[in-house]
Order: sequence, then C-alpha cells, then structure tokens
Amino acid sequence: MLRLFGGRLASCVVTLAASALIIFLMLEVLPGDPAAVTLGLNAAPEALAALRAEMGLDRPAPLRFLAWIGGLITGDLGLSYTYRVPVSQLIGERMAVTAPLALAAMLLACAIGVPLGVVAAANHNGPLDLAAMAFAQIGLAIPNFWFGLLLVLVFAIGLGWLPSGGFPGWQAGFWPGARSLLLPAVALALPQAAILARLTRSAMLDALQEDFVRTARAKGLASRTLLYRHALRNALIPVVTILGLQFSVLIAGAIIIENVFALPGLGRLVFQSVAQHDLIVVKDLVMLFAALAILANFAVDLLYGLIDPRLRRRA
Repeated sequence: MLRLFGGRLASCVVTLAASALIIFLMLEVLPGDPAAVTLGLNAAPEALAALRAEMGLDRPAPLRFLAWIGGLITGDLGLSYTYRVPVSQLIGERMAVTAPLALAAMLLACAIGVPLGVVAAANHNGPLDLAAMAFAQIGLAIPNFWFGLLLVLVFAIGLGWLPSGGFPGWQAGFWPGARSLLLPAVALALPQAAILARLTRSAMLDALQEDFVRTARAKGLASRTLLYRHALRNALIPVVTILGLQFSVLIAGAIIIENVFALPGLGRLVFQSVAQHDLIVVKDLVMLFAALAILANFAVDLLYGLIDPRLRRRA
C-alpha cells in the first residue's frame, strides 16, 4: 500500500507542476499584454507601465514563473487588481461557500444515485428498473441551471419554503446558511445522481453475472447480503472512478449555479474576475481548480487500493 501511495503521489506532483506550467503559459506568455488587457486598449502609457511593473511583467518569464510557484507554495497568491486585497483572502472567503456546496451536492448525488442503481439492478427489467432509468434519463436531459430555476419557482416563489438566492454568511448561524445552499446543492446533484444511477446499475449487473455471485446464491446466501456485501463492493471500482471525475464537474458547475443563485463563492468570483480582467485572480483560481481535480483523482487512486486488495498486492 505504501508503494502504491508513493507512486500515485509522485504522479500527482508531476501533474500539478505540468498544470501550473500550462496555466502560466496560457495567461502570461502567449501573445498579448496582460496589463493592457486589464486596463484596456486606451490606457495611458504611464498607468500601463506602472501596472506592468506591479504585475512583474518587466521581468523575464522564467523568473515570473518561479516567483508564482514560490507564492503558491508559501500561500502568497498576490494582490487582486480589482479588489485590492490578497487573493488568498478572497479565495478563503469564497471557499466557505463553494466547499460546503460541492460537498453537499456530492453527498446528495451518492445518496440518490448509488441506491437507485442497486435497486434497478436487483429488479432488472422490472417496474423499479424502468422507473430508475426514467429518472436517470430526465436527470441527464435537464441542464442544472434550468433545474435550479425550476426549484426557485416552486420552492422559493411558489411555496416560500427556501430562499431564492443570496447567502447570509455562516456567522448568521448554521441553519440560515444551510437553507440558502439547499436548492443550489440539489440543482448540482441531480445530473450527477443520474450518471451514478446508470453506472451503478451497469456495474451491478456485470457483478451479478460473476461466478462468485452464482456460487454464493447456490449456498443460500441472503439476497441483501449478496447485493451489498459481495456484488456492490466489486462494482464500486467504476463508481469511485466516476466520483473523482464528478467532483471536477461539480466545481465547474458551481460557476453557473452560483451565478443563478447569487452565491458569493469561487464560481462567482471566477465570473467576476474574467469580466473585470483581473488576471492574477483568474490564474490562481484556475490553478486551484486544477489542483482540486488532481487531488480528487489522487484520492480515488488510493480508494482503489482499499476496495480491491489485488491492486495492493500488485503494487
């Protein structure tokens, strides 16, 4: 297991370094002046020169890259040109909204999709299977932002049970903050739950055809034990794989959902920073999203070793 961990960790570090290099090249080295983009084409030459010096554009690109990497390692992400506050402070404030939102959406997607897929596989071609697959088709067909608007129309405007948008802050209490994140989390979770349901059903059907399942059934093992202790565990590898990919999708989907519900999270910060040409914030946020995706897949690789003992022995 330690060898598996070491190999995956080395791969993770190399991928992070490659991602940082690509992001830096895309935003600072390719043709175009980031300072001119920030101030506009009609900016005064004096202001342009001052901003170029502040952004460090008067230094060679390798030195700027090393300075940026050093700042990422030490936590010094630079100063936002729009908000005039450290980028680390902006990200910390917005992460308090996006992280609970993504976590709640992931938990909801797992709580809905995995049991639904197991039930569908256990009742193959039956009414429950058809109903589960109909739900999955609807979940895949409806865009999350449109589903979010429907939730606002029904539960916020029609019934008045939940707020239609905004975030009061965690200082207002846990329940007011959780209420404001409930509809966005459901809107994010529905498409992911549909994907999980279809994938779990397919993986379970394959596992139920294996020889060890037929042997366990011939020995008189209870159906519930057969499903959850034997078939589901062997079907978890593709499910865990898609969970790692879905985490990245949830972070990307938060950019749209947070704007629909006016949530002050990382997604809304990305949108505002791109609109205001605050490239230092955009660069740091893109790197953060890339790091989160890479770390999620690193965690998935470790879960493989816990789920399947053959991978530990092979490592």
